Amino acid sequence: MSYIDPPKNTLPVSVTTLFKMKEAGNKITSLTAYDASFAALFDQHGIDVILIGDSLGNVIQGHSTTIPVQVADVVYHTACVARASSRSFLVADLPFASYGNAEMALKNATLLMQAGAQMVKLEGGKWLVEIIEHLVKQGIPVCAHLGLTPQSVNTLGGFKVQGKTNTAAQIMREDALALEAAGAQLLVLEAIPSSLGKSITESLTIPTVGIGAGPDCSGQVLVMHDAIGAFPGRQPKFVKNFLECTGTIEKAIKLYIEEVKSGVFPAPEHCFSD
Repeated sequence: MSYIDPPKNTLPVSVTTLFKMKEAGNKITSLTAYDASFAALFDQHGIDVILIGDSLGNVIQGHSTTIPVQVADVVYHTACVARASSRSFLVADLPFASYGNAEMALKNATLLMQAGAQMVKLEGGKWLVEIIEHLVKQGIPVCAHLGLTPQSVNTLGGFKVQGKTNTAAQIMREDALALEAAGAQLLVLEAIPSSLGKSITESLTIPTVGIGAGPDCSGQVLVMHDAIGAFPGRQPKFVKNFLECTGTIEKAIKLYIEEVKSGVFPAPEHCFSD
């Protein structure tokens, strides 16, 4: 038996649903979740995609980066979320150094899928092409991730906006096309200029989900704790606290969905310029 009763007259979200949403201009809503209770709330209120992110290393485990997160951690939290979800599409992160080659990626992605994920997410550009091709051939849907890739924080020199130079922007455009050609069916774009988010989204058939990538992506995602102001410290520019102006978590979820669907969020103050 499911943890919750499924929403009435609502079909589960699938990869096909996400493609149709992009084609129709219907914005995709996504939030992270790590447990059954919040997953149930998001599912019931109509969040399209729940991301079981390695951001759990920050908001759950208290690390300063996502690098310490283990595959077993994501498997555990994916299983918790899956028990409470009947409509939302579930994407789970493959954590740091868990997909260095095709066989390693397949082994670890299989664990996430068996825990209840419907797609796995990997960070990186063209070097992932063969790995993505291998996963897709094995029946594992893939979400790619470009821009600020938190698992590469040490090589990036910190949490910085990416793609600001013409050269960097062109490399990212080429990476996006290569990842789509390899079989990725969804792409997260993080902390890049809005104009670059727009051009990449327009160049692809697959949907894009932005976090600090401007209003023209196919959808938006936020870390749950950021969206309700539950994470202490300085917030990234692209974050909005939806609980602050609503008073309850349920109203905050509804407002987030309304503002993403209508294009109100992200507003200019949440976006990066060239």
